[in-house]
Amino acid sequence: MRALLVVNPAATLTSARTRDVLTHALASDLKLEVASTEYRGHARDLGRTAAEDGETELVIALGGDGTVNEVVNGLLHGGPDPERLPRLAVVPGGSTNVFARALGLPNDAVEATGALLDALHTGTERTVGLGRADGVPGTDDAGAPPRWFTFCAGFGFDAGVVGRVERQRERGRRSTHPLYVRQVLRQFLREPHRRHGTITLERPGEKSTEGLVLSIVCNTAPWTYLGNKPVYAAPHASFDTGLDLLGLSRLTSAAVGRYGTQLLTSSPERGPRGKHALSLHDLTSFTLHSQVPLPFQMDGDHLGLRTSVGFAGVRRALRVIA
Repeated sequence: MRALLVVNPAATLTSARTRDVLTHALASDLKLEVASTEYRGHARDLGRTAAEDGETELVIALGGDGTVNEVVNGLLHGGPDPERLPRLAVVPGGSTNVFARALGLPNDAVEATGALLDALHTGTERTVGLGRADGVPGTDDAGAPPRWFTFCAGFGFDAGVVGRVERQRERGRRSTHPLYVRQVLRQFLREPHRRHGTITLERPGEKSTEGLVLSIVCNTAPWTYLGNKPVYAAPHASFDTGLDLLGLSRLTSAAVGRYGTQLLTSSPERGPRGKHALSLHDLTSFTLHSQVPLPFQMDGDHLGLRTSVGFAGVRRALRVIA
């Protein structure tokens, strides 16, 4: 099988020695080409080339969720076509690795490589659904290009946290879970719309929901991890269904305490709930509008400010070795 290994050398937990060991192990079973990313968006470009060359059968992403997201967007540049496109495999090398862990892979690169080789030997694969975000016609963001996400997107508060973390990483800080917790607190203290949200949810054939402060869109569960602890914003989200949405219309101190506790104690059976919580399951399409520009993130990658984002849940979008 002809395969491309896309390596992010800057990934949090990916050392040169680990890369060499994994490359040697994979090359023993595959006709392997190795490419290291050199700039933001390079993994996307490599994925697109692999999708278009007609020879690559498998693309392996070694890195964190951002690397995986770029590879997926490259593979799906021309649209989903699971039977034609190369398969995707993931070896976790980031700080959180939500997508890889949601697929059931170990959170250790060496162990995950062993699981990948076992899956290749047995021919084990699955076709997963993905989320897509689009520009909204008739708005300032109409020209925004479509972009795919594997496990989550956020519009509002949580995206602001992601943006803060990215700025800290640009200053040389490592992406750690304590860093995220600190940025959550700072975002809360400086959030101007925590009592009166600016986000409106629109769904075909349904009444609009106004006043959301936070909107988390999930393509699978868990939503994220704190160390080894899974956190479930939308417990029933799945790669086999459409998208799930958690919206909160209040982020006062009392609400943060209540919903923060519910997130920390969430489980596959129960997520956040209450007067100011909106939970929706298996959505095919919907739009989020804001009265003011808000931060937007996908798979933990901050994409700037937007006033409108259209979402679609696309089933059976890509084949994955897992």
